[in-house]
Amino acid sequence: MENVHILTQRIAGRGEFLPYSAEHYRKNEPAATQELAAKLQTSLILEDILAIYAKFAKQLLNFSGIQFKSALGTVQTPDCDIDTLSYTFDLNVENSNLGQLIYFSKYPLSVAIEKKLQYFHSALLYPLRNAIMYNRVLKLATKDALTGLSNRSQFNDTLLQKLENCRRYQRPFSLMLLDLDSFKQVNDNFGHKVGDDVLKEFALVLNGSIRGTDSVFRFGGDEFAILIEDPEFTTNKVIAERIMQRVKNSKIMAQYSVTTSIGFTLASSQDTENDVFSRADKGLYKAKAAGRNCAKAY
Repeated sequence: MENVHILTQRIAGRGEFLPYSAEHYRKNEPAATQELAAKLQTSLILEDILAIYAKFAKQLLNFSGIQFKSALGTVQTPDCDIDTLSYTFDLNVENSNLGQLIYFSKYPLSVAIEKKLQYFHSALLYPLRNAIMYNRVLKLATKDALTGLSNRSQFNDTLLQKLENCRRYQRPFSLMLLDLDSFKQVNDNFGHKVGDDVLKEFALVLNGSIRGTDSVFRFGGDEFAILIEDPEFTTNKVIAERIMQRVKNSKIMAQYSVTTSIGFTLASSQDTENDVFSRADKGLYKAKAAGRNCAKAY
């Protein structure tokens, strides 16, 4: 592959090619690294850290995107072009692997550029580790350990945010509350291991019954909630019927004769969180009173 020399200059006596903008960093490398380290410490959000890092790395490499892959998933810079050449670096700190930093570029990565990037990697390591630790703790604090669904704390925050959006931007929504009929008998007769399996199956049913804009939560026990990005009773009915049909078709739910009761309500800009929750709860009570295994609005 041809080198694009118009983008480079030779450093006297070294025979290396660097981007023109890299000359500043050759002369002020320690200061640039320190400046990068200071800026990276201003955020614990992985996307923000990658964006800050990208601004500095751009001075050394005319890349078309950067990705960071870790156990938490993949984050990348906006408009990342992954169809260009890729260069992968393992990021390790104190014998622990943080993940992989991947540069995408139309141009070859020289040994000289790689050496310069390693200085920036050293500044990136600890802020990146702090952000990863923060996100892990945040995930534990907002996720239900058994089902992987968002928990009650996250529900409260999300509900407040949706009510604020409803008031400010006229974005109405719906709240659906659900619980499992006869679930106590499952735990009593077959043990908590089977009960846990039923709860995990129900979480899969709920996730498979909603749209990408909707959110599912587990409060604890057999109590669940869905925030639906639609202010129509018809949409709620469709989702409720889909959930009940999938429960009916589930082998494990059918094996232990478990069904679900559902209550739902539409939110308005005048509602408080207690108003919305109370109405959905009354809908759930109506479903229980009507014989269970059904959905009722309030």
